[in-house]
Amino acid sequence: MTRAEIQQVKLRFGIIGNDENLLHAIDTAMQVAPTDVSVLITGESGVGKESFPQIIHQFSRRKHGKYIAVNCGAIPEGTIDSELFGHEKGAFTGAISDRKGYFSEADGGTIFLDEVGELPLPTQARLLRVLENGEYIRVGSSKVEKTNVRIVAATNVNLDRAIADGRFREDLYYRLSTVPIKVPPLRERGDDAALLFRKFASDFAEKYRMPAIQLTDEAKRMLINYRWPGNVRQLKNVTEQISIIETDRDVTADMLRRYLPQQEQGQRLPALFGAKDFGQSFEGEREFLYKMLYNLNNEVTELKQVVKKLMAGEQVTVAAEATQTPYYAPASPSTDTVIPIIQHPAANGRSTASLHNDDNIQDTEAVEDAETMSLDEVEKEMIKKALERNRGRRRAAAKELNISERTLYRKIKLYDLE
Repeated sequence: MTRAEIQQVKLRFGIIGNDENLLHAIDTAMQVAPTDVSVLITGESGVGKESFPQIIHQFSRRKHGKYIAVNCGAIPEGTIDSELFGHEKGAFTGAISDRKGYFSEADGGTIFLDEVGELPLPTQARLLRVLENGEYIRVGSSKVEKTNVRIVAATNVNLDRAIADGRFREDLYYRLSTVPIKVPPLRERGDDAALLFRKFASDFAEKYRMPAIQLTDEAKRMLINYRWPGNVRQLKNVTEQISIIETDRDVTADMLRRYLPQQEQGQRLPALFGAKDFGQSFEGEREFLYKMLYNLNNEVTELKQVVKKLMAGEQVTVAAEATQTPYYAPASPSTDTVIPIIQHPAANGRSTASLHNDDNIQDTEAVEDAETMSLDEVEKEMIKKALERNRGRRRAAAKELNISERTLYRKIKLYDLE
């Protein structure tokens, strides 16, 4: 495709930017559009992946057919099969009539599966069958249905890692990604950030009927050099905030800095965000909670053993490496340390630990309670705290916990945290 043709596509679909990787992604979408092969669009959240399925549909032979976009991450796991493939009357509680699914509705057109990496494994198997021969079965039925749809999928999940973790089918990945398209993050697009800022500033000036804001040279350099973890979506949000709040229409670097979060991905807690610097991944919330509970139980068990030995009047040897924990660090961490048992004259040979028997019993019971704490209780508390920190905003809480909104909704209902 020529530059002029790509420019026309950008204008038609509201795409701003001149980065070579972005132009290559647009060119690939236009080249593949006339065919019927499956396309997988990858890229971080907020980069604008949703524009590319529309390009593919509008430049395909199916452009007069239906175009249906489905956010797989926003549909509860228990109803995703019904939404995609339909169901028969009486198939489950609440199925009071037959229902067509999205694959039936989009017959002859294009279906866009956003966040396809969030699909549960049984649904992935059903989707694979559609890709292979166009067949599917409604929930509660035994009759094989046929559909003729073009499937375009998108995800911000690392599917290679998801396959290694057993969360995504490898055969489905290869069927979806006949032609892969990668949308670059905003931090790799250079001056495009300034172009987008100017476009958003103009849009908000018209929307709120006020003069458009503009960047000083220093603020422009800061805008371009910022990492933008939220990509284009974050830039649009920041532009809108400044347009509404600031009275001065010339945005300086100091002014802009107030709207740019200083805590970036590399600085976030590894347990919640799966930071690569710590050599471990906690993308699945269950994996994270298992890991946390496992470590907690180990430490509580060691503490319980120490308490019991102290109560029995035994001498306790603590290994040097254990001195790093905050529970019972000895004074000298360089060598193994013996904790002496101080005898009290009135104790009749008992240790001072046994003089405070009631306190020790309470402490031991607390240790035992902590040790038997269930995974569900830990998970419930983590979700509750995240919702409180984000003032009930579920999307923000899900992002903090590094889980999908669909999973968070299911957990809130499960633990009655409405």
